[in-house]
Amino acid sequence: MTPDLTADGARLTWRGGGETLVVEPWGRDSVRVRATVMGDVEDADWALLPPDPAAHAGATVEVRDDGATLVNGALRVELTTSSWFHEPVGYEVSRCELAFYDADGRLLFRELGRGGSLDLRARHLRPRPGDDGHVLTASFEADPHERLAGMGQYQQHVLDLKGSTFELAHRNSQASVPFVVSSAGYGFLWHDPAIGRATFARNRTEWHAESTRQLDYWVTAGATPSQIARNYADATGHAPMMPERGLGFWQCKLRYWNQEQLLEVAREHQRRGLPLDVIVADFFHWPHMGDYRFEDEFWPDPAAMVDELRELGVELMVSVWPQVSLESENFAHLRRNNLLVRSDRGVDVQMSFEGPSVFLDVTNPEARTWLADTLARNYGAHGVRTYWLDEAEPEFGVYDHDAYRTHLGPYQRVGNVYPQAFARAVFEGQTAAGEQEVVNLLRCAWAGSQRYGALVWSGDISSTWEDLARQITAGIHMGVAGIPWFTTDIGGFHAGDGADPAFHELLVRWFQVGAFSPVMRLHGDRLPYEEVTAADGSRRLRSGGPNELWSFGDDVYRVLERYVHLRETLRPYLREVMRAAHTDGQPVMRGLFHDFPDDPRAWDVDDQYLLGPDVLVAPVITAGAREREVYLPTGARWTDAATGTVHDGGATVRVDAPLDVVPVFLRDGALPEVVGRTTGRVAPGA
Repeated sequence: MTPDLTADGARLTWRGGGETLVVEPWGRDSVRVRATVMGDVEDADWALLPPDPAAHAGATVEVRDDGATLVNGALRVELTTSSWFHEPVGYEVSRCELAFYDADGRLLFRELGRGGSLDLRARHLRPRPGDDGHVLTASFEADPHERLAGMGQYQQHVLDLKGSTFELAHRNSQASVPFVVSSAGYGFLWHDPAIGRATFARNRTEWHAESTRQLDYWVTAGATPSQIARNYADATGHAPMMPERGLGFWQCKLRYWNQEQLLEVAREHQRRGLPLDVIVADFFHWPHMGDYRFEDEFWPDPAAMVDELRELGVELMVSVWPQVSLESENFAHLRRNNLLVRSDRGVDVQMSFEGPSVFLDVTNPEARTWLADTLARNYGAHGVRTYWLDEAEPEFGVYDHDAYRTHLGPYQRVGNVYPQAFARAVFEGQTAAGEQEVVNLLRCAWAGSQRYGALVWSGDISSTWEDLARQITAGIHMGVAGIPWFTTDIGGFHAGDGADPAFHELLVRWFQVGAFSPVMRLHGDRLPYEEVTAADGSRRLRSGGPNELWSFGDDVYRVLERYVHLRETLRPYLREVMRAAHTDGQPVMRGLFHDFPDDPRAWDVDDQYLLGPDVLVAPVITAGAREREVYLPTGARWTDAATGTVHDGGATVRVDAPLDVVPVFLRDGALPEVVGRTTGRVAPGA
């Protein structure tokens, strides 16, 4: 055994040149790698959970004079040590390089080599002046022909991420979840919430953190994406079982501004026989941001409202923003107790929407407890059990990440954990109070958010065909990144004109996607706007135009009615798909490659997806299109849900897609009850 490389059970530690490197098994077929300079590695628990020792009980280590081998199930890690007299500096230097292999001995990826006289560093921790952290770049060599998926949600219609670069930071409609899956057979989690960048070039993969204390990543190996997803869920947490209310239709708009208006929409659903599981009281139902309560004039009896909704079989979801207005009744208390994010420079205002505000510091356990207690007192006491945790990125007025500071440290170092902490605050408060069926809607996520009941939607996107296409790949990548509960604003959020026939076509196509999404939710800021004033004549935030199923004319209504009933037909199937997400970590909305990884074409199809294992959806994402080509993966037979025609896999078929029909194919005879329902040959509700 070399003096600079030691083993403690299956945990390997190498020291040299002021660096400490630790490689250890971390769950089934997986390892965790950490490194720092001039100290010991930290047991940071940003997303990774303590592993079950039984999951890697069979891990073995062999230490040699020139390095070591760690084998944990399907993953083998080779550590190669070396030292030499480095003439440019006049002393001996030492290195330890890592390479990762699968069970068959095939190289998955390796750290960037020294490059001879180039003297490159795979693990480059550079001190930050005046800071106890480091600027970090970790560099790797991977198969230039691998296909990559994951990384969360970025507003781009790109399926294969190889050749892409990503900002590791959250923005409105961007959720950076730094887990990526390779067609080569591995998954890689960048276990660091720092602001940074990831680049997947053909010649090099680089992960960069602008401020961090250590290198920290997790690697798993698996023969299929489903095996990798299972390992990742074990490592970072499983989503709860989706409550029954998550399987049906959710109605929302910007914004129902009073109690009677909201109730009347739910009543109309019942009168028309339309299914409805959740209806939403959107933002500014409060007096000021950060008050976290209903404004009495517009919502005089929330408990009676919730009771009536329950009699109708409907749950109320209430919007919660993390912003606290300087005029809020809670601002002074939160400021006095250091429970708000702090601006390190300039005026301490972090956003100004309907007035200046700052963000609640949910990275602080005391702030999380305060928020949970306040929601329980002002909403939970009325029977509210579902929350819409908006602005979860958080959405700074200016994304100068180095300008803010949290309880856990500079935002530049820890900021990406914010949406996970926001979800955690509410989830832990609810479960502590005895709630056993948690689902909360968030506009952002990070690694581990799934274990806190986070249903993530894709943010304030526009009502365009381009944005519809982007949400398909966004949903696929979020599923790969371990966030199985995903939804979008059906119809898009910005600029949808309820009277425009062109918007009607887009809405219908988006509604069809929504019916076959993990969660089906109609939302948007529609034109024309509605002004709102209080009884004393004072202004309140406006409302958007009508956004109910019956708001767009009879022709549109007949199509939407069909698909909202079709959603109910899917409920038993969706329940089982959600169970697989809960127990086995499987994505609900998934790329074709997830179930057909051996079909090369399945890694290329960016405008189709699977809802669970058995339903292939091929949305129409082009204005005016009334037919489209559909690729059917090899290894299965596929039934056209519109016609009942059965096709062999491994082929592309051209199918009709009139405005009221979305092409859907069913795998190996599954779900015969769906056949005919996309066309209306089976009556809605039958």
